[in-house]
Amino acid sequence: MAIFIGMVIVFASLLGGFAAMGGHVAVIWQPWEFVIIGGTAIGTFIIANSLKTVRDTGRASVEAILHQVPKSRDYLDLLGVLYMLMREIRSKGRNEVEPHIDAPTESEIFQRFPSVLARPELTQFVCDYVRLMVIGNARPHEIEALMDEEIQTHRREKLKPYQALMVVAEALPALGIVAAVLGVIKAMGALDQSPQLLGSLIGAALVGTFAGIFLSYGFVGPLAQKIKNVREHQMRLYTITKQTLIAYMNGALPQIALEHGRKAIAAGDRPSIDEVESETITASSRGAANDRAALQGAA
Repeated sequence: MAIFIGMVIVFASLLGGFAAMGGHVAVIWQPWEFVIIGGTAIGTFIIANSLKTVRDTGRASVEAILHQVPKSRDYLDLLGVLYMLMREIRSKGRNEVEPHIDAPTESEIFQRFPSVLARPELTQFVCDYVRLMVIGNARPHEIEALMDEEIQTHRREKLKPYQALMVVAEALPALGIVAAVLGVIKAMGALDQSPQLLGSLIGAALVGTFAGIFLSYGFVGPLAQKIKNVREHQMRLYTITKQTLIAYMNGALPQIALEHGRKAIAAGDRPSIDEVESETITASSRGAANDRAALQGAA
């Protein structure tokens, strides 16, 4: 919603201010200038990036517009999954834990927390490092270094749309000048025409410069920054996973390890200790009791 409010303010200020100065808004509408600038920008964007990045930029733009950042429920579900997995590792053997990480979509633990399963890359990240913990040969500092490297790799991949759009934003003012030069060339071919016609052609040419600068700083650049903010919020889930599992590997109890993960959440989004306890520890204990009751009833 915020992005739409911002765009309304931008266009209202731009067009309203121009009209208030006595300008004719219709003069700004020069569709072929926008075709030259927009088409060239899209073409160079496709040339400079892989099709994977092009498609991901579309997805990232939708995420930015809808502000698809993790909510409190997402954080609590992730902490719930981690708590239950740590409890399984602590109380059960390797053979009983491995089915949960080998087939998470079929695991009753993951099925209790659908928002985690809805993020396949995050689910795989959790399963990979729980598997390393179950094997038991890796040291905590080795796992931490590996996690840091993977998180950085994942972050670079997720920020490619931001970087690609920033390149376009930096190029747009120059593309606006190209469109303006083409408009001036057209105007020079009409020097024998009336001053009124020549003036309109020059005005149309200058719209190219205006459009390039405006699209760069008023639209593409802010959209790229929004994509970066949303994607970095999403990456916070990986840091929470890392902090929780490393704390557990260093000897912390599952309840204490959750607190390490909770502290990795930004203060404005961080659930309270009571919320975490209610939604993870208490809920998982209640779920385990229900499962035992169901098994006894079936027997």
